[in-house]
Amino acid sequence: MKRNFQNKIISINNSGLGCLLTFILASLILGSIGLQWVVNGFLIFIALLIITPIIGVWAFRWWLKRNLIQDECPVCNHTFTGLNNTETRCPNCGELLRVENSKFIRQTPLGTIEVDAIEISGNSLEEGK
Repeated sequence: MKRNFQNKIISINNSGLGCLLTFILASLILGSIGLQWVVNGFLIFIALLIITPIIGVWAFRWWLKRNLIQDECPVCNHTFTGLNNTETRCPNCGELLRVENSKFIRQTPLGTIEVDAIEISGNSLEEGK
């Protein structure tokens, strides 16, 4: 019983060895008959499969670092993130905002005039009469 268990461990540990030996034998046979380019093409393909995702992740992180903006909403001063040169809504007040030059800008319809309201006390109006 114990010997059978040891044989299973050896067969599990050597499972990739047979594949490697088969690949080496096939590459030697193809090289001897002038088809080494097939083996080289396969190795280049495997290298591209490994390298491409690494370069893709690096490029995506670089793009995200350049285009992810964190700023305050001009209406409610809530801080959140957005992508540069896009339109988004403030998650706090729901205002439609445009992201330009790393800042949130309020998106208003054509013809809308921005006005800042100031508070006037009622006492000053009565004194003027």
